[in-house]
Amino acid sequence: MQQVSLIGAPTDIGASRVGCRLGPQALRVAGIAAALASFGCDVRDAGDLSGPDNPQLPPIDGYRHLPQVTAWNRAVFAATAAELDAGRLPILLGGDHSLAIGSISAVAAHCRAQGKSLRVIWVDAHADFNTAELTPSGNIHGMPVACLAGHGPEELITLAGPPPALSTDDIRQVGLRSVDPGEKAFLFAEGVEVFDMRFVDEIGMRRTMVRALAGVDENTHLHLSLDLDFVDPEIAPGVGTPVRGGPTYREAHLAMEMIADTGRLGSIDLVELNPALDVRNTTAELAVDLVESLFGKSTLHRLHEGVAL
Repeated sequence: MQQVSLIGAPTDIGASRVGCRLGPQALRVAGIAAALASFGCDVRDAGDLSGPDNPQLPPIDGYRHLPQVTAWNRAVFAATAAELDAGRLPILLGGDHSLAIGSISAVAAHCRAQGKSLRVIWVDAHADFNTAELTPSGNIHGMPVACLAGHGPEELITLAGPPPALSTDDIRQVGLRSVDPGEKAFLFAEGVEVFDMRFVDEIGMRRTMVRALAGVDENTHLHLSLDLDFVDPEIAPGVGTPVRGGPTYREAHLAMEMIADTGRLGSIDLVELNPALDVRNTTAELAVDLVESLFGKSTLHRLHEGVAL
């Protein structure tokens, strides 16, 4: 029986628009706990973390709400670390994507302590690789990957100990289709492996995920950081920064199913759901559907013998 813990982080402190503070409860209303239990999981809802309110202030030195974002990420780090230490699989219910600094820092520290390798699958419409110098907005939900790779304010890059929390070699980004000009050059310079939507269009989601998951083995902790704007806004309208041209419903499910096939999934971020912009909780229900695919939902029983490029 897989032991799973839900950690709510009801804040939009790092986002461009308010509303994703409502995300954790919308996911609960959509039945995430019952869905996981139906796959034989022992589900513990750890409740919601608390932190500072969103002051909705302009950037200071290139960062909006840095003290508040730091406080939330420290809380996320501690909660995620506690569940990992207890041998449970933490699912962060966001909240905006800046919270992944805390969750993935905790996962990285856990992997170092356990002698495991780490693979982060970052599915998103955006690269989230901005810095204070590159950002057009100052919103820290556009910076978590850069922070995890050691490029950011000291209070965020040192959560897991001496920076960086992880190497860019540990990250695979899938589904990108909106990248700022300076961010694009920085991604290239840092050697981040990116499978953007042109790549997906050209070779298909199956071969994309084969490449993104290449090298994952029995000693790998696989972390999925799922921004719901990864999916096309035609089917996922409840997000703060929608970008047309994302994966279809089936492509998104295939990506999740192939992650499930590895048997190595150890932690999840489920972020950027904005119920204030949703239609009858459609996006929250989609998120629960995708989580079901991560935990083994499939049309048929399959033998997983690996697939060639």
